[in-house]
Amino acid sequence: MVHLDENPNVIEWSSEEVIIPYLSPVDNRWHRYFPDFFVRVRNRAGLLEGIILEVKPSSQAKPPKVATRVTKRVIQEVMTYGVNEAKWNAAQEYCKTRGWTFKVVTEKELFGQ
Repeated sequence: MVHLDENPNVIEWSSEEVIIPYLSPVDNRWHRYFPDFFVRVRNRAGLLEGIILEVKPSSQAKPPKVATRVTKRVIQEVMTYGVNEAKWNAAQEYCKTRGWTFKVVTEKELFGQ
């Protein structure tokens, strides 16, 4: 958030104010997704650009590894990733209709790991 506040190209930003409906693969019901950030920036061409950012641990930003045993932990990881993927697909469509960009940001991008 400090980076957003201090970046002169960021015109405005908000946290969890955009609402995107998505269909959960876990319960097959509609839910509301509140992405972490909406940012309006002035890009290198000088044009205004909208970006929705979701901040996640890298472990939740990629599909779970194939497990040899089905445990509660494995089931939870699969469900978490499935819900995240449904949210992100809905967010990509939402952004596409508005000419915005959607991006998942992990600690690797934030802290350069």
